[in-house]
Amino acid sequence: MVEKNIGEVITEAREKANLSQRQLAKLANINNSELSKIESGVRKEPSPKILRKISNVLDVNYSDLMYMIGLGIEVSPLNPFIKDYYSKLKGDELNEAEVNVLGNKQNLEKLVLSCEEKLNDKSIIESERELLQNTIEDTNHTTKKVITEEQKDRKFKEELKVVEDSIQVKPSEYYEYNCSKCGKLVKVKKP
Repeated sequence: MVEKNIGEVITEAREKANLSQRQLAKLANINNSELSKIESGVRKEPSPKILRKISNVLDVNYSDLMYMIGLGIEVSPLNPFIKDYYSKLKGDELNEAEVNVLGNKQNLEKLVLSCEEKLNDKSIIESERELLQNTIEDTNHTTKKVITEEQKDRKFKEELKVVEDSIQVKPSEYYEYNCSKCGKLVKVKKP
């Protein structure tokens, strides 16, 4: 699997949103030529401020963009190692993972509430206010991904249950045993 660079990811998200470069630049309040350099790969490490502005307009996670330029860790479901890990879970491990996801979702919701309460504090300075707003936006975006993964897990479990319920095990029509003389498996039809 070939990894996309940051310019390709932004271009793909922009095109998915049916925006031109000029439209995105205007909505994100950034210079059009800077966006062009990012998308073409000339600017390989855009500033975090520009990435934040782009992520606020497009459906791309700011943390993922930061990871792509080496300034963060990728913890979203886009991480191929995380996808691989969860795809292999079954039974109790899958149930435990679901409990963890739900707990994570609740913690994220509490974090948003805490930040929103602090935003009401009149004594905070503008840079703190901006940081709180950015934290709320990032956390809400992450919560949406957690909910999406939770919904996928629930749908998978429901589909699996339907399949399991539809499988009917018929009692065997044969007795099976190993022959004491030759050791071969012998089947004898039941009366």
